[in-house]
Amino acid sequence: MKQPVKSGSALLDEIDLTDSDSPSLWWLGHSGFVIKHQGIVFYVDPCLATPAGRTRTLAPPLQAAEATNADMILCTHAHPSHMDPDTLPAMLQASPRARVVIPKSTAEHACSIGVSYDRMTTTDSDLRVEYFKGGLYGRVYSVPAAHPELDWTPLGGYPHLGYLIRFGGCTIYHAGDCRMYEGIVGRLRPYNVSVALLPIDGERNFDVPQAAQLAEDIRARWLVPMHYGTFADQNEDAGRFIDHMLGFHPSVGFKVFEAGERWIIP
Repeated sequence: MKQPVKSGSALLDEIDLTDSDSPSLWWLGHSGFVIKHQGIVFYVDPCLATPAGRTRTLAPPLQAAEATNADMILCTHAHPSHMDPDTLPAMLQASPRARVVIPKSTAEHACSIGVSYDRMTTTDSDLRVEYFKGGLYGRVYSVPAAHPELDWTPLGGYPHLGYLIRFGGCTIYHAGDCRMYEGIVGRLRPYNVSVALLPIDGERNFDVPQAAQLAEDIRARWLVPMHYGTFADQNEDAGRFIDHMLGFHPSVGFKVFEAGERWIIP
């Protein structure tokens, strides 16, 4: 099993001590990221255990009980590798002030895996979640994700979401699990995306060419691939992504992470 470049207490210390004007990111494997801006720490889709029926090829950089610094935990949808029943309750216990942001239609499911209703903030497309901490401010906007369809219902809204996390003038788009759908570029372009975190595995998600084209179409300054290289059933690798970006999208910056690696957005 491949090991992260930094893990455990060393990784937590690095997150806690990082203080930059621009947001910093750490990849947790699969679709999981830590995003920190000054004193605010968000986790997005952390999957720090191994979902049933899957085999890890990349060790998680953290154990859920070690995540004592979470302010908000954002889950894009209810699938176990994004709303992990073996990760969320332990993280909430380790970070007693943290809240979980989820699509409103997934609240009952989240409760069934151990997330109490008083720790949830539910949202839907075109809504905004605001977070204030010690004079600092972050916003999270939601947009629909097609996985593989939009699956909107009048009561439940969109069960799969992407999140646009904005700190100051920097916006980070985490697509969750998503395929191309009509209107996605028009929804995203007004947010002036700085960094697009996009799946590249092509199984009910963008493939490499689609992710690269979407990043260019929405005028993202940086593209970060995700949803690959963590479980044995994920065949996509970073090499083909790099070759495609260099060959077909040289105007789009990109960053390929190692698990546990820090990247401060330029």
